[in-house]
Amino acid sequence: MPIDSMTGFARAQVSVPLPNEGQLCYTLTIKSVNHRFLDVQLRLPSGLDALEMELRKAIKETLIRGHVDLTLSIDRSSQQTAGYNREIVAGYLAAFAAAREEHGLGGQPDLNAILRLPGALQNENRSNGSEEQSALTESVLREIVPLLKELKVMRAREGAALEAILHATLDRLAEATEGVAALRPEVEQRYQARLTERLEAAAGAEFNRQRLLEEVAVLVERSDIAEELERMTTHIGHFRELLDAGGEVGKKLDFLLQEMNREANTLLSKTGSVGGKGTRITELGLAMKAEIEKAREQIQNVE
Repeated sequence: MPIDSMTGFARAQVSVPLPNEGQLCYTLTIKSVNHRFLDVQLRLPSGLDALEMELRKAIKETLIRGHVDLTLSIDRSSQQTAGYNREIVAGYLAAFAAAREEHGLGGQPDLNAILRLPGALQNENRSNGSEEQSALTESVLREIVPLLKELKVMRAREGAALEAILHATLDRLAEATEGVAALRPEVEQRYQARLTERLEAAAGAEFNRQRLLEEVAVLVERSDIAEELERMTTHIGHFRELLDAGGEVGKKLDFLLQEMNREANTLLSKTGSVGGKGTRITELGLAMKAEIEKAREQIQNVE
């Protein structure tokens, strides 16, 4: 099963025949981006509460994580004709006639001036409101299913690209880990030799050599990075397994990368003062941290 990205977009433009005459045109748009949980935001015309509940249900049944924006935009120009507000126009004419008679003035009303009054011109809807809402609701509920499928296809395509990037990152991380493992024996010998020299110099002529070697062995063991390398290798393998398994793995991968980063930090703290080949280990450790950070940026968008 492939992994899915949380980034996607889909849009449908639909024309709905109305019961009486004409048609209702609308655009249904859905887009998603990364989010810790499933966060659904709907932008619908007023009066569609029942439709909103059904749309939320459909989205929650299809998607697991992501910030999802769904917008329903209605083009009313296809179902309206130009008209005028009879009450406003009649009121203006009546007031004009009354003022002319009261003050004994002449003149005729200017139609252009009347129609420029606020609210004088309006669109007349040729369709019954309840019938329109019913037709719109039925159509949107039909369209949301293929629209969500289209969104899933895009999220899956983005997920495949993310998976390829993550596998390449893991390859580089594994290579750096193997490089550190190859340097480990020489670094440990160098660390032991330096520590012995310093302890011998500090002890002077009189010291218990066996005791000294025991102390050196304890200090060397504390600086050993074998466990960190083993755990890093295990984490890389587990990460690959999760990618191959697919599904909802974003949170698991994020936690695993936190563990990898902890191992890299411990490795660097143990080898930072060795010098010589230890400098190369530091370079590889920093490269490991850089790859881990790149992977963390990518999986923020994994469902």
